[in-house]
Amino acid sequence: MVATRVFDQQQAVPETIDAFHRGRFHLVQPVGRGHRAGMDAMLLASLVADDRPVRVADLGAGAGAAGLAVASRLSRASIILVERSPDMAEFARKSLALPENAELATRAAVIEADVTLTGRARAEVGLADNSFDHVIMNPPFNDPGDRKTPDALKAEAHAMTGNLFESWIRTAGGITVSGGQLSLIARPQSIAEIIAACGRRFGGLEITAIHPREGENATRILVTGIKGSRARLQMRAPLLMHDRPDSHAFAPVVDSLNNGRAGYSRLR
Repeated sequence: MVATRVFDQQQAVPETIDAFHRGRFHLVQPVGRGHRAGMDAMLLASLVADDRPVRVADLGAGAGAAGLAVASRLSRASIILVERSPDMAEFARKSLALPENAELATRAAVIEADVTLTGRARAEVGLADNSFDHVIMNPPFNDPGDRKTPDALKAEAHAMTGNLFESWIRTAGGITVSGGQLSLIARPQSIAEIIAACGRRFGGLEITAIHPREGENATRILVTGIKGSRARLQMRAPLLMHDRPDSHAFAPVVDSLNNGRAGYSRLR
C-alpha cells in the first residue's frame, strides 16, 4: 500500500488516497480514525481464485479494500461492498468515485446495511438468498476483553460481539449459491467458532495458518469452505510472511498475493 496524497485537510477527518496492487486500484481512507486496510484485506481477496463471471459480496467491507482487490485481479468479477457504518460506507463510495477506479466502478456497488440482517429485511437491502458465487469477510477480531481504542469508529470495526461468526456466516450461507465459496481471514483463536458456525452450511473447509516467520506462532488464519459440501476439513501448509529471519521483505508468494499478481486457489 502506498499513500499517494492527503486532501481536504479542513475536514474533521483527514483522508488519504492509497494505492494498492501497485497502483491498479486506489482507496479513500480516514487518517487517525477508523480502520485502515492493509495486508489482511489483500490476503482475503486472494482467496477468490475464479476466472468465471462471478458475483462477490464483501461483508463488512469498510472502505472496500478486499472487494476492490478482487475486482482489480479478476476482470469478470462484480462486487457488492456491504458496510454497516455510514462513515465507512461513504469512504467506499468515495473510493468508487475516484477516476483511478473508473473501470472497477462499473462492476462494484455499495450497500449500507448490517451484515446480520435476516429474511425479508436482508433481501430488501439487496442481499437476496442464493445470489452470490463468493462471499468474503474480515470480521471484527478483537475480544471484548481486549483494551479498547478511544476511536469509536475503529472500535466498531475491530471489536467482536456475541455470536459474531454465527451471525455473519449464517448470512453468508443464505446469500451464497449452492456450491459457492465462503472465504474469511481471522485470528487463530477463533478457529473453533468458525468451524462450528460453518456447521452444515459450508463444508470442505481448508484452513491455512499465517506465520510471521519460521518458528513463530501463527497470527492469522485463512479459511475457505463450499456451500453444501460434505468433504472433510484440510489443514494446508502454512504461509510464512517473511522467509528469511533477518529480512522484513515479504516472501515471494506472499508478495504476489498482496499485490494481486496471483490468487490463493483451493486444493479441491
